[in-house]
Amino acid sequence: MHPNHGPMRRKQRQITDMAEIAEILKKGQVMNLALADNNVPFTVPVFYAYDGVAIYFHSAMAGTKIEMMKKNSLVCFSVSVDTGFVESDKACDFEAKHRTVIGLGNAVFVEDEAEKIKALDMIVALFTDKKFEYPKNNLAGTAVIRIDIDSIKGKKHGV
Repeated sequence: MHPNHGPMRRKQRQITDMAEIAEILKKGQVMNLALADNNVPFTVPVFYAYDGVAIYFHSAMAGTKIEMMKKNSLVCFSVSVDTGFVESDKACDFEAKHRTVIGLGNAVFVEDEAEKIKALDMIVALFTDKKFEYPKNNLAGTAVIRIDIDSIKGKKHGV
């Protein structure tokens, strides 16, 4: 486990089965991406795809997240599925219902055209069965980022 990714406090909620963690990553569509630059945090939701090894997302070629990742490629990410709440008769006993994965990794800008197309195809497949061609100028103007995962853990409650 990564030294900054400490043990879970509520062990009974921890997901230790990597197949379930992978299923959550494959089921989710929006990932919250956390970045930092000069001790200033930044978080942004992105559409993503998981290929069983790494996470991919796309972006414009410029902007806050791109500039931050160029300076500091270390990222944190989270994905939650099956969300809602567990109701109670007491106000302080309401709890979040969810399955969540949190991970740490390294953001890598994908330059290989075949890998970019594979990543974009996976992301598009989350929303449609249609197949698309990507014009060269669109590919050149789209950043595709791969997160090489260093540490990952899961948590669930109320599911």
